[in-house]
Amino acid sequence: MATSLPDPSGPAATGRTDTPTIPRRRIIIASLVGTSIEFYDFYVYATAAISVFPLLFFPKGNEGAAVLASLATFGVAFVARPIGSVLFGHFGDRIGRKATLLGSLLTMGIATFLIGLLPTYQQIGVFAPALLAIMRFCQGLGLGGEWSGAALLTTETAAKGKRAWAAMWPQLGAPIGFFFANGLFLVLTLAFGHDSTKPLFDGPFLTWGWRLPFLLSIIIVAIGLYVRIKLEETPVFARAVARGEKVKAPIGVVFKRNWVQVVQGTFIMLATYGVFYLMTTWVLSYAIGSPAQGKLGIGYGNFLILQLIAILFFAAFVPVSGWLADRFGRRSTLLVITGLIIVFGFCFGLFLDRNAMGTGASANLGLMLLFLCVGMALMGLTFGPMSAVLPELFPTNTRYTGSGVAYNVSSILGAAITPFVADALVQSVGVGWVGIYLAFMGVLTFIALWFTRETRHRDLDTLEDEVATVAVATTSP
Repeated sequence: MATSLPDPSGPAATGRTDTPTIPRRRIIIASLVGTSIEFYDFYVYATAAISVFPLLFFPKGNEGAAVLASLATFGVAFVARPIGSVLFGHFGDRIGRKATLLGSLLTMGIATFLIGLLPTYQQIGVFAPALLAIMRFCQGLGLGGEWSGAALLTTETAAKGKRAWAAMWPQLGAPIGFFFANGLFLVLTLAFGHDSTKPLFDGPFLTWGWRLPFLLSIIIVAIGLYVRIKLEETPVFARAVARGEKVKAPIGVVFKRNWVQVVQGTFIMLATYGVFYLMTTWVLSYAIGSPAQGKLGIGYGNFLILQLIAILFFAAFVPVSGWLADRFGRRSTLLVITGLIIVFGFCFGLFLDRNAMGTGASANLGLMLLFLCVGMALMGLTFGPMSAVLPELFPTNTRYTGSGVAYNVSSILGAAITPFVADALVQSVGVGWVGIYLAFMGVLTFIALWFTRETRHRDLDTLEDEVATVAVATTSP
């Protein structure tokens, strides 16, 4: 369905900005708290997929095979995420953003809590990894619906000229969630004296301590629900409903009318996903893995401290990217940042080769910290504008579905297989090729950005330039 021009007397025609009836501060808090909880749940699993699940949920034997199997269950969520974006996107475009955001939060929270209750392989055999994969799938469904709703909540209520700045708030949920997920694991490993290089299967951490971050999620989910239940629908969505623009099957309309934008959005996000999951999930497995497996053998606790420091750079550069995207445009900003990601990819060997880094107690932790901080700074710069860029590609009546599908299909290409491929590359041809793999994803993103029009001045009601929309409306008879 084509998106019609708004009524000439409406806000878009007169040049007025969208003014939500609830305070903007509450909108910011609701989007930030919700995405922080969702990403916390998601990253708690990512951390455990390297440090806990290979030991407890898969048969004992080859260490490398157990890690790859654990990473495979980690990737299950990324298969679920596009399904979640279609499911929650359907309701988000049909009945509204608020109810869908509540549903996605509950889906993620309940699945995370249940992971903390699962029996291990030693208790129920192959059913343990099977149940783990099912819960991971449910996590993916929840996050698949969460991101789009939070992004639309902020973009569709943003002040004029400040849309990228408003949209960066839910993006901050990623570093916040990651910080608390890893921070809690660090506290637990220190409190229980867990050493990843010499794990004690009958020690308190592997016996029950690892479950605490999953079980605690139910409390913070309740907080998130309390914050979000007071929300109202966005004015952009309300006007679309008033104009009679709702469609029966948003996913069908997206692939009929906006398939080009889905492809563009998918590849625009590709390098962002690649750099993040290399800098978090894969690098954790490479850093703490056994030198006998071609890895570094850094202590788990020591590496978590480095990651927690680096994640601050991620958080610091998200607002910077929002300001840059409003000031210089989304396309120009992301083209420069993607170019830097490509260059960074070619530097992996200089940072991470074992001859340069060292292994075990002699590993150069300062060099590792530099590598992590550079990567996380680039992640903040590329991730920050995405919650403005992707929604701006789609009309209101399919925006939830369209932006969600692009975002989450990209997660399969850039995130689901990335830790698995990277680990295989290390074992076969060396760590430098992991960076080349990232550079390749960066090139694909650069091409997608090059052929995408600038969206900074688009009116979300019409997807036309805001100045042109006002001119047409005011000169019409």
